[in-house]
Amino acid sequence: MNAVELTRELVKIDTIIPASPERPCAERVGKLLEDAGFAVSRHEFAPGRTSVVARRAGADALCLAGHIDTVPLGAAKWKHDPFGGELSAGLLYGRGSSDMKSGVAAMVAAALDLARMPLRKGLVLVIVAGEETGCEGAAHLARTSGALGTAGAMIVGEPTGNVPVVGHKGALWLRAVTRGVTAHGSMPEKGVNAVVKAARAVLALAAWKFDVAPDPLLGHPTLNVGTFQGGLNVNSVPDQAVIGVDIRTIPAQRHAELRKRLQDALGGDVEIEPIVDLEGIRTAEDHPFVQSTIDAVAQVTGERPKPGTATYFTDASVLTPAYGGIPTVVLGPGEMALCHQTDEHCRVERVEQAVEIYSRIARAWCEA
Repeated sequence: MNAVELTRELVKIDTIIPASPERPCAERVGKLLEDAGFAVSRHEFAPGRTSVVARRAGADALCLAGHIDTVPLGAAKWKHDPFGGELSAGLLYGRGSSDMKSGVAAMVAAALDLARMPLRKGLVLVIVAGEETGCEGAAHLARTSGALGTAGAMIVGEPTGNVPVVGHKGALWLRAVTRGVTAHGSMPEKGVNAVVKAARAVLALAAWKFDVAPDPLLGHPTLNVGTFQGGLNVNSVPDQAVIGVDIRTIPAQRHAELRKRLQDALGGDVEIEPIVDLEGIRTAEDHPFVQSTIDAVAQVTGERPKPGTATYFTDASVLTPAYGGIPTVVLGPGEMALCHQTDEHCRVERVEQAVEIYSRIARAWCEA
């Protein structure tokens, strides 16, 4: 199976969530792997929201993971058909081409090649729905008994330009609500102003200090107050206000502990609840699996990359702990800077390289 052609085929399948469920794309990928001898199971967390787990028998499996959902096109007009899979000057255009149908296609192509080889260890592909909305598909698999099986290491094919990424921050998005008592705007003393309570909370959040040392690669955690909504009309005392908070954490932090500290600091006037709660991941740069991955990249590209980090979160936030904290590297042919962009594209050369990189990583792991 040619990975570039498979990328084009997958891009032509609309999987923009929530309007276009992932089932047709999942079925295409699942059928290819099933025909190659993989044991394939399909799992839906909602109608049409299908994830695929394809396994080749063997202990201590290597997991290749990716997602098939994509984000909306945006308001700007595309110069290239977002569902055309158009090739031009060595670039492949379309929604999901970088994020991350090219990564999925390269993983599937590598797996099909490996299906013909004798391997000592197992190989599993976890192709999920619903990553863009908070790793819903991965979370569903983690909750479903026996769905994931076991694995000893993982590659996540998110866009990195084929540079190994050994960590990314976690995402803790919070909805903070303050409540009051409504009254006529000319008689504010008869009410309790929820916006004023929320304003105090915003000032406390703006002054928040994280009690944790920075990660050598990921740096400091961050907190951003992204939204503020309160009041229905200017001449009434508002009885509710809502603050949206985006916290990006480092792996040394535990989200449950952080939420408790925030709640204690904000006090009883503020109710906080998570919207997205995904922990970060981090594998040591000197871990043998990381070094093996770097070796594979160097052999294919001719350059030995330094491991990096990513600004986005991935399904590894769910899958890595579900597999018991296995070493995890994010590595894919797409371009980080093109995620969710108008006229999204990937480089054909990187897709072809990724197939060989994945194959070398898998052989090094599965033949050991």
